[in-house]
This record gives sequence, C-alpha cells and structure tokens, in this order.
Amino acid sequence: MNGHEPWAQALPPSLSHSELMLFQHLVEAETGMHLSMAKNALVANRLSRRLRELGLDSFAAYYTYVTSRGNEAEKVRMLDSLCTHETSFFRESRHFDLLRDHVFPEWSAQGTQGRRPRSLRVWSAGCSTGEEPYSLAMALLESFPQDSGWHLEIVATDLSTWAVRRAEEGLWNLERSRTIPPLLLRKYMLRGVRSQEGLMMAGPEVRQLLRFARANLHDPATWPVGKFDIIFCRNVLIYFGAEARVRVIQGLLQRLPETGYFFLGHAESLIGITAAARSVSANVYTPRPGPAELSRE
Repeated sequence: MNGHEPWAQALPPSLSHSELMLFQHLVEAETGMHLSMAKNALVANRLSRRLRELGLDSFAAYYTYVTSRGNEAEKVRMLDSLCTHETSFFRESRHFDLLRDHVFPEWSAQGTQGRRPRSLRVWSAGCSTGEEPYSLAMALLESFPQDSGWHLEIVATDLSTWAVRRAEEGLWNLERSRTIPPLLLRKYMLRGVRSQEGLMMAGPEVRQLLRFARANLHDPATWPVGKFDIIFCRNVLIYFGAEARVRVIQGLLQRLPETGYFFLGHAESLIGITAAARSVSANVYTPRPGPAELSRE
C-alpha cells in the first residue's frame, strides 16, 4: 500500500461540529429546514462530491464559497443536494380514497347545482420527483373527465430545482408503477419501447393539468399566486424548525377557502400548533372561519 490508492482519494473530508453548525444555520435561514446535529454523516456525504469537483479541502472552505457574493447558483445547488426525495405514486392511499369517495363527489354535485364554480386548483407543495402531482392528476380526471366541463389545474412546486426538472419530465423507471392502480396505469401512463424500454411516461391527458415551478416554502414571495381548493404539503414540514413550521402553516391555510382541504403526511399534525383548522380525517384539515390562532409550542 503506497497511500495513493484511488479508494483513499475518494474518501470525503470529515465534517466537524462547527462546520455542521455553519450549514445548519445557513439552511435554516434560507429554507426553514432544521438540520439536527445527528445529520453529520448525511451532510458530509451529500456535499463531499461538490467539494471534490471544486478542489476544496474542507467544508468550511465550501461554506465560504457558497456564501460569497454573487454565488446564488451554488447555494441553490447546495440546497438541492440536501433535499430528501422519498416519494411514490398514490402514497398514503387513504388520502386519495377520501378525495375519490367524498370530496370530489360532493364538489361535482355542487358544480352541477350551480353552488360552486366548475373549476379546481390543487397545489402539490413539495412535489419531489412528481409522483404526487401526477397521482392527483389521475385522481382528478377520474372524477372530472376532460369532457365534463370542469377546468382543472395542478401547480407542483419543490425547493429542489433537480426534482422539479425530473417531475416536469414525467419519466420514471417502470418499477415505480407498482403503486398505481392497474386501471389508471393503463389509462394514463405510456410504456417505453426500444431505447426507453423499462421506463414509463405520463400521458398527455395528465400532463396538460400540470405546471411546475421551484418554490421555497420559507419564502412566500416564491409561492404560486391565488387560492387553491386543495393543498398537499405532506412529509415536508417535519424537516422545519418550530417557528418556521408555524409561519408556513399559517400561510398555506390562508391560501385555502373555508371549503378547501389541507393534507399533511402521516407523521404530521396541527394539534398544538393552530386552532385555525378543523380535522376532518387523519392528517386532513379544513380552515376554520375567523382569524388564525397559532402557537409556537
């Protein structure tokens, strides 16, 4: 062994406690997300490749590089690398069951009776690589077909520019199809052939409902404009610090009418955070009328 083996050169530099704190404060200030001190190995692993590409020998040097004036593109790249993208089609299927069996039939009847506009806007806030918004598109089209006279729109956003690009591409490994109901898979997805064998692509009927953008939930100026009938913000707020979580929840609830629905992930709840929303099902809420009362506890 001469000390110059390729595997040795590939080892990432160590991330000290003080360096992790630098990134912890930066990420929380920029995004509201809190990196616990237990994330040392994760942060080191996800950032080390970029250190090697830039020829930097420490995370402190990379922090200086990221925060230097005029280097916003690198900051976005850093945040991309720290985002988590765990997702699947029709994840937490009970939420889609609630929409299919209760919410959509009620709204359809109200639209027929002239008691509500025949239009629906949905926001997938934290769309990752697109499985959630495309699942929503399929669910909407099953209840409100193209020839039904309803206008449907899904806005899908994520902090990660990489994830937004992947979502907009609408192309996945065929193994990802396992959680799509067979009828919907045949109806709305295209199977790849020849050079795209083993892949599937979203069909044009679902694509036309969707538009994608980068948005930082910590910065409402980046949010899509207007009100929404449904907001999915699932498995996102668990990464936020307490104060940032409260601010985001307050802002999201204000984007919903009293008849709207707010969906959280299975490990998330508004209990002890706000009295401004009423629980209608597990991790599903509707706004209460009146001013929001929020707690930072």
